[in-house]
Amino acid sequence: MDPNRNNTPQPKGPRFSMNWLYIFIIASLAIFFFTGNSENSGGVGKTAGWDDFKKWVQKDCAADIEVNLADNTLKMFVKPEKIRDVFQQSAQQVGTKPHLEVTYPDVKTVEEFLNREKQAKHYTGTVSYINKKGSEFLNILINLSPLIFFIVLWILMSRRMGGGSGSGGIFSVGKSKAKMYEKGNDMGITFKDVAGQEGAKQEVQEIVDFLKNPKKYTDLGGKIPKGALLVGPPGTGKTLLAKAVAGEAAVPFFSMSGSDFVEMFVGVGASRVRDLFRQAKEKAPCIIFIDEIDAVGRARSKNPSMGGNDERENTLNALLTEMDGFGTNSGVIILAATNRVDMLDSALLRAGRFDREIHVDLPDLNERKAIFQVHLRPIKVDSSVDIDLLARQTPGFSGADIANVCNEAALIAARHNATSVGRQDFLDAVDRIIGGLEKKTKVMTAAEKRTIALHEAGHATISWFCQYANPLIKVSIVPRGRALGAAWYLPEERQITTKEEMLDEMCSLMGGRAAEELFVGRISTGAMNDLERATKSAYGMIAYAGMSDKLPNLCYYNNQEYQFQRPYSETTAKTIDEEVMRMVNEQYERAKQILLEHKEGHNALAELLIRDEVIMAEDVEKIFGKRPWTSRSEEIMQEEQQQQSDEADEADEMQLTPPPYIPPTEENEYDTPTIA
Repeated sequence: MDPNRNNTPQPKGPRFSMNWLYIFIIASLAIFFFTGNSENSGGVGKTAGWDDFKKWVQKDCAADIEVNLADNTLKMFVKPEKIRDVFQQSAQQVGTKPHLEVTYPDVKTVEEFLNREKQAKHYTGTVSYINKKGSEFLNILINLSPLIFFIVLWILMSRRMGGGSGSGGIFSVGKSKAKMYEKGNDMGITFKDVAGQEGAKQEVQEIVDFLKNPKKYTDLGGKIPKGALLVGPPGTGKTLLAKAVAGEAAVPFFSMSGSDFVEMFVGVGASRVRDLFRQAKEKAPCIIFIDEIDAVGRARSKNPSMGGNDERENTLNALLTEMDGFGTNSGVIILAATNRVDMLDSALLRAGRFDREIHVDLPDLNERKAIFQVHLRPIKVDSSVDIDLLARQTPGFSGADIANVCNEAALIAARHNATSVGRQDFLDAVDRIIGGLEKKTKVMTAAEKRTIALHEAGHATISWFCQYANPLIKVSIVPRGRALGAAWYLPEERQITTKEEMLDEMCSLMGGRAAEELFVGRISTGAMNDLERATKSAYGMIAYAGMSDKLPNLCYYNNQEYQFQRPYSETTAKTIDEEVMRMVNEQYERAKQILLEHKEGHNALAELLIRDEVIMAEDVEKIFGKRPWTSRSEEIMQEEQQQQSDEADEADEMQLTPPPYIPPTEENEYDTPTIA
């Protein structure tokens, strides 16, 4: 054996393609139908004249005659023993059934001639009449049309199931559909493009450090986590964070959705999982990112009678085996994202598979400021835009929601033919996203408008005089979406919520219904949303938070999925209902008492709403005076302003005070002191 055999370049042969198979099948069928197996096949044809035809018939050379009535032609099939006389060739050269093709004058002449030759015993064969129009090729094509249709249909289906690539066809259905970036930074996304989420970025930074310098960890015997699961509400930037990890590490990045593993064929999902990890091992070190992993990672059923072969469970089993099986995935790190972590299989979350669960939560106040700064880069804004105000007015917004606010503000400004986006455009965008589109054309009677004004003024009055209610921003009776009126508040971001805070918010919700009963004399359906929120809040306080006098310190929350039995008795259920009714009615009576105490101010506020349709917190302050309590958001704003003022004073003081003079020594004899 040649020792250098493996080093010599081997010639590359042609790659197998399904197209070659298709061409071979079609060519074989064409040869088969054009040259073989028909009734009249097996010999060559020769054109002859009418006189030659009569001569050969009279010499008893004709075996059978086929007359075509459509084109005045006939075929005379020659007897085997007469082949050499007619064709001057042997039977092996012309075939077993050669024939002469003759054009005849008319059918009557042919019949008279053949009758005479039969009587003279020169012709003893049969005469057949056919009526075929068109060419033989067209007839064959018509006969082959069903077969051609099924062949074309098969080709199209194989290409469709092969992902449209055209190579491999149906045999590539088990290949991975992951989109690979040779270098993660080809996407142009790094940590600087991910605003906020400092805690999540700090956790994934270790993965980046390992991919850049794995020796630092392996020398100490450490092992990097094999997988990290990004968990959080929709729109918080889980996918963006995974792309930033790949961009920072500058390694190959395989991106795939969990639904890409699912297919109508049995075994395809598991095959795609194995193919994905095979490609990843060839490109190691690299990152595999599976978005919405709950599509394949859902907890496996414990009931064997639910079905036979579950394709999703087979795919999950293949994923579990590849992540931590007998084989090693050195240098392959798996990132996954989901917002339904409670539905994932416990085997997928154990140590050795997804070692870390990184929570990507909704951004807080400072993180929303940073997100606004990122999304405002491509937008032309004027000096009136206050990012701090926008961040405070968007509590509970995700990064995707904030991006939508910026885009909506730009669209509103463009609709008004403005050259830049202003403060009011952003406020209108926030109102548009929260409340819906304004419907100023909706027709309302004067009585309906007054009822809505009294209702919204009731909310504003109660929230103004309740210590822990959310601070009011503005009140509107312009219809938006499905709401006829709305009151905008500035919710405080609390880590914990006390019973007093929840009761004040419940009282504020009941203010609209209380105002209708007191000052209109009848109640309406306008408070349905308020009642729903108040009832849910009361049930949560009593059944979950243990804030009831009759059921203190008890929580009946049950997170078991598909649990159809309540975790409490019928007696307890009756007690919970009674406590909910008592709590809501107490706050309702409290709301009516506050409205009666400030009857004149509430009436003035309603009249102002009827006239202007939209009023701000400053208008409410002119009627009721300054709010008795300072909200937490106002305290934070004052603290930030004081901190900014202190930092500015400290910077000015540092600029006025020169640094102390340091005499030169051997170490710094060439250094010269600099006075700022």
